[in-house]
Amino acid sequence: MVTPLLVNYINGAKILLKQVLSGHNSLEVIPDLEGQVAIVTGGNKGIGLETVKGLCKAQMTVIIACRDAETAQKAIKELKEELPQAKVEYMELDLGSLGSIRTFVTNFKKKGLPLHVLVNNAGIMFPPYETTEDGFELQFGVNHIGPFTLTNLLLEDLIKSGSPERRSRIVTVSSAAHVPGTMNFEDLQSKNYYSPYLAYSQSKLANILFTYELQRRLNERNSPVTANVLHPGVVNTDLFHHIHWIVRIPQNVLAYFLFQTPKQGADNSLYVALSHELEGMAGIYFVNCQPTQSSDESYREDVQKGSGKSVVNSLAFLNNF
Repeated sequence: MVTPLLVNYINGAKILLKQVLSGHNSLEVIPDLEGQVAIVTGGNKGIGLETVKGLCKAQMTVIIACRDAETAQKAIKELKEELPQAKVEYMELDLGSLGSIRTFVTNFKKKGLPLHVLVNNAGIMFPPYETTEDGFELQFGVNHIGPFTLTNLLLEDLIKSGSPERRSRIVTVSSAAHVPGTMNFEDLQSKNYYSPYLAYSQSKLANILFTYELQRRLNERNSPVTANVLHPGVVNTDLFHHIHWIVRIPQNVLAYFLFQTPKQGADNSLYVALSHELEGMAGIYFVNCQPTQSSDESYREDVQKGSGKSVVNSLAFLNNF
C-alpha cells in the first residue's frame, strides 16, 4: 500500500532533484516603488524576512505581520543596520485566529495607508493534529483560511490602491507539495482521519485554487489587482522542524547540497511582487520565477468554486464576498 508519507517523500524527491538540476532565477532589477505599501505575513524570519528586505530595497513601506513581537523587533533592528533607510514596522497578526485577523485589518485601516502588495507568506508544515482557536485543523486554518480571510478583508484596500498602469498585487506562497493534494470536502478539517502530509498538501492546493478563483472574480469586476501564487523552492528554514529525520541530520549538510537559502527562496516572491514584466499577468503559478503548470486538480473550476464556498460557509462575516 502506498502511504501518504511515501507519496510525500516521492514527490519531495522529484522537487529536490529538479531544483538541484535547474539554475536559479531572480529579479534582475529592483524597481523604485517609493510611496507604495506592502504587508508580508511571517515577515520576521526565513523567506518572509528576506522578502521584507527586498521590498525595502524597492523603497516600499513594509509591514511585518506576525505573532511574535520579539523576533519581529529583532528582525527590524538587524534589517535597519543593513538598510538604514528602510521603512518597516511590526503589526501583530495570528493567522490561526479569526479575531486576530479582524483586529489586524481594523488597525491597518486606521493608519489610512494604501496597500499595493500583500504577500501571504506565513505557513506551517506537518505538525501533529491540532486545531486553531476557531476549530479549524491547524494547517488548513493557518495556511489557507487565515490568508483567505486576510486577503478578502483587505481586498477593497488593494483595489483602491491599484491602477491600470500599476495594479496592486496579491502574492501567495504555496508549495509544489500541492501536487498530490485533493480537497476532502467531506472532512476538510481532518476530524475523521488526520495525516499531516495529506493535510499540508490539501492546504497548499487550497492556496492555488483560491488564487485562481479570486482572479476570475477580480477579472469579472475589472479590478486593478492581480493574484498569483508560487512555490518558493525547498528552502533551509525551520519549517522542517516536524520532520524528525531531517532534524537528526546536520542541517548544514542538506542545506549545502540540496536546499536553497532563505534569500533564494524569497527571490520568487520578490519577482512576482515587483517585476515590471508581470504587469497585468494574473492567476498564474510560478516556480523559480517562471510560469509553471500546477496540478491538474488545481485547474478544475468546480473544485475552485467548491473550495471557496466551503470556506465562505464556515466564515459568516465573509458571506457577502
